[in-house]
Amino acid sequence: MHKFSVSVVREFEADSAEEAALLMYQFLTREAAPLTYAVTDVAGKATSLTLDRDEADEFSGVDHTADPGNW
Repeated sequence: MHKFSVSVVREFEADSAEEAALLMYQFLTREAAPLTYAVTDVAGKATSLTLDRDEADEFSGVDHTADPGNW
């Protein structure tokens, strides 16, 4: 297994960093999961990915922690 940092970037207009974080939290709890991500590996190589909603929904419906390849 490899380690990756995955980020979601969304711009908000806010009066403070805390308010911007709260707006992001609100967005994540009320809207469909975002499809565009910034992914960085341990070597620092960054990639931008946009997922297909149907494929992402299908993947999320399976418990991948039970996959022996994850052990």
